[in-house]
Amino acid sequence: MKIAVTYEEGQVFQHFGHTEKFKIYNVEEDRITEESVVDTDGQGHGALASVLKNLGADILICGGIGGGAQAALAEAGIRLYAGVTGNCDEAVKALLAGKLEYVQDATCDHHGEHHHGEHDCGSHGCGSHDCGEH
Repeated sequence: MKIAVTYEEGQVFQHFGHTEKFKIYNVEEDRITEESVVDTDGQGHGALASVLKNLGADILICGGIGGGAQAALAEAGIRLYAGVTGNCDEAVKALLAGKLEYVQDATCDHHGEHHHGEHDCGSHGCGSHDCGEH
């Protein structure tokens, strides 16, 4: 099994459509056997589902994600755990231990000017930025 996590400086990146890197974990028998960080090569939004499919990802852990991206992941057969914050390695360990919960309200459907700063798309409806749904 391969688990992909939106990645920025060891943390779960909070804007799926803008993620520049994924951390990929190869897992066998609930044990991490290999880890790597891969670049998205400037791909964004809808193309990221294809990037993940090409990497062989079975599961995606991320912060906020738009409805269009959720549909693309479902079509690619990639199981989604959205609304996750914190350390990437800890999130994967929680998933493997059966303790990572899907956050229902992790969608980003608010658009407007882009805000650069600490921000969790799944926690509000401020309308202050674009989280990647088109």
